[in-house]
Amino acid sequence: MHIIDLDNQTELTIDLNALEKIADALSVQEVELIITDNTAIAALNATHRAKETPTDVLSFPMDHTFIAEGTAGMPLGSIVISEDFVKEKADALGHSRDAELSLLFIHGLLHLLGYDHESDQGEMRAKEKEIIEHFSLPSSLIIRTEEF
Repeated sequence: MHIIDLDNQTELTIDLNALEKIADALSVQEVELIITDNTAIAALNATHRAKETPTDVLSFPMDHTFIAEGTAGMPLGSIVISEDFVKEKADALGHSRDAELSLLFIHGLLHLLGYDHESDQGEMRAKEKEIIEHFSLPSSLIIRTEEF
């Protein structure tokens, strides 16, 4: 099932099949995935979070009120990932770029599903760990999110 609408604005090679498996395990709704650079994601971060720096991943969920009105088939939302962060973290942590992209995609997708590590009691981190282990991905995301 194809539920990812990919907009790759970079030269990064994307294993869409791997990301589709992750998305399919968590939701039946379509997700927009935008891969961009640090300049573009920094502009989004400044506009939507008032933070003047680039970040690794941003999530923009659809309005839950709109979804609750019985709009089956509506997209879950959008995930924006920085190619620069994918390359930097994969190289620094010694795993593949595909693995790093998958880790950031999981993080963004969980935000679209309503998880929030900044305000929950560890539920998002536990769910991330479960998914990461299920797909045999590196545990570096768990370690990084525990540092926040």
